[in-house]
Amino acid sequence: MTRRIAVLDAPTNLGLRPPTLTSVPGCGKAPGALRDHGLLARLRARDAGCLTPPRYDPGDWRPGDGVCHSREIAEYSAALAGRIGDIIDRGEFPVVLGGDCSVLLGSALAMHRLGESVGGRIGLVFVDGHSDFRHPGNASYVGAAAGEDLALVTGRGQADLAAIEGRRPYFRDVDVVVLGIRAQDEYRLDLQAAGIVNRPVPALRAEGAARTAQWAHEQLADCAGYWLHVDVDVLDPAVMPAVDAPDPGGIAFAELEILIAGLVDTPHCLGVELTVFDPDYDPDGAYAAEIVNTLVAGLAPVSAPGAVPPKLLPPRPVPATRLLSPRPAPPSLPLGPAHDVAPSVDPPTGPDPADGLDTQVATEGS
Repeated sequence: MTRRIAVLDAPTNLGLRPPTLTSVPGCGKAPGALRDHGLLARLRARDAGCLTPPRYDPGDWRPGDGVCHSREIAEYSAALAGRIGDIIDRGEFPVVLGGDCSVLLGSALAMHRLGESVGGRIGLVFVDGHSDFRHPGNASYVGAAAGEDLALVTGRGQADLAAIEGRRPYFRDVDVVVLGIRAQDEYRLDLQAAGIVNRPVPALRAEGAARTAQWAHEQLADCAGYWLHVDVDVLDPAVMPAVDAPDPGGIAFAELEILIAGLVDTPHCLGVELTVFDPDYDPDGAYAAEIVNTLVAGLAPVSAPGAVPPKLLPPRPVPATRLLSPRPAPPSLPLGPAHDVAPSVDPPTGPDPADGLDTQVATEGS
């Protein structure tokens, strides 16, 4: 048995501020750029389509107005949660291609719905170069959801985003693991005060990507499963400058590959999202190609022979023809130990201002 991957495009840029007065963030082009480099074929994934976001229009937003595009983001998040839930209900592994980091709100809502349906808590592994933990309790004002997504999904911020459908928080603080932030991250002490465990780049490198993935598993042992968020700005800008807020001191592609592989090589990982890659800063497609190579290798354990689907999911309905068959259903596969080293062989083939509208806060918005 293998887990089939389903790729869903979520090309929203609603959580970022415009790069200039006459342009819009280019991260909405990322899914197309990655597809153009053969991502689906190399993953042998089902095409789950595209959820088109509302039009990007910050209008006359000013500091103090709350999160820009909040109504549109809330509506989009609810729709995205439904699409992710549909994929999981099919027994598939969702790979969501953003878009900016506000994509996380939709994924988080989907996980909260799922946890409610199965009677268990769902956790979050947050792989990101920035904590995205700006909120009204630690900043003079907010404005860009992509620089506030972790705060929002842990229940901090305005209710129309932090409590969609009356659900708040989507993830409990103790069920979140943050990996890859910079040691000097502005909100790292706030994470620690909240009880959100984190491993910045120096500690990640000291321990190694494989052991860090295993450590993350251990932190979420009490959860029924977890969602994986990957912002490509976790990478050092020397190797990945095509993001809205590049910050020196990140990891290398090889480390990200090993980290992803270790985090998905378990039935407890329910899906993954990739955010903030901006093709406008990748004119020849070289960075898109590197991302695709890393995703293909990192996600290889998901569809490897013997990969086990999540145990927490309700059983899928048995078709009537199966009910009439005298043959017994095959036994389920036992859980195996997680492997922490990324495979080296691909499966067979067949732009810095602070993110968001907040121009006074110097943290990234992805």
